[in-house]
Amino acid sequence: MSLLTEFSDILIKGTLDSLYMIFASTFFSYLFGLPLGIALVVTGDNHIMPAKHVNRVLETVVNIVRSVPFIILIIAVMPFTRMVAGTSIGPKAAIVALVIGATPFVARLVESSLKEVDKGIIEAATSMGCSKFEIIYKVMVPESMPSLIMGASITTITLVGYSAMAGVLGGGGLGDIAIRYGYYRYEGELMVVTIILLVAIVQGIQVIGNKWSKKINHLN
Repeated sequence: MSLLTEFSDILIKGTLDSLYMIFASTFFSYLFGLPLGIALVVTGDNHIMPAKHVNRVLETVVNIVRSVPFIILIIAVMPFTRMVAGTSIGPKAAIVALVIGATPFVARLVESSLKEVDKGIIEAATSMGCSKFEIIYKVMVPESMPSLIMGASITTITLVGYSAMAGVLGGGGLGDIAIRYGYYRYEGELMVVTIILLVAIVQGIQVIGNKWSKKINHLN
């Protein structure tokens, strides 16, 4: 019996679990990280909603969470994970830690993208009577969309690595297979297969992200 035949069900389930963790955590990371990144920009000095103290608090929170290594963060948030997901193991539990770890990363990428927007465009929108929220969602976000999409692909690829790391602590997915079978049971070939699958996922995300970004850039 070949390796792929023997472990095909495990590999299929692991791949699906990894994809579920990666894309679900990317979605929720942007759900929280996008407004956080916008807030970091607009509350800065000389921007449309300057708020020095708010900006400092946001900066501090983002920097603190980003400073914690992900493997330590998973352990640190286990009580919160149990409260939210009802368990501390499996893909659902891993998503909680992934979102907490990735949200500040997303916020920084969003902040960087929005800061690339020409201030002259923002000033022009202000002089035309646009409200602050209109400037954000009708000017800043659309103008920085190609960069935001590239940031999303970077985030998703980063979460591929994070999701594999979560497998060390029972998060499931391909990382869990690599540890349980490839490392503890000395199934070297299976380890190679999981690496190939992870590389394929990363390459697929990168290609899609590049094409999408170029398409949006041409439309702009």
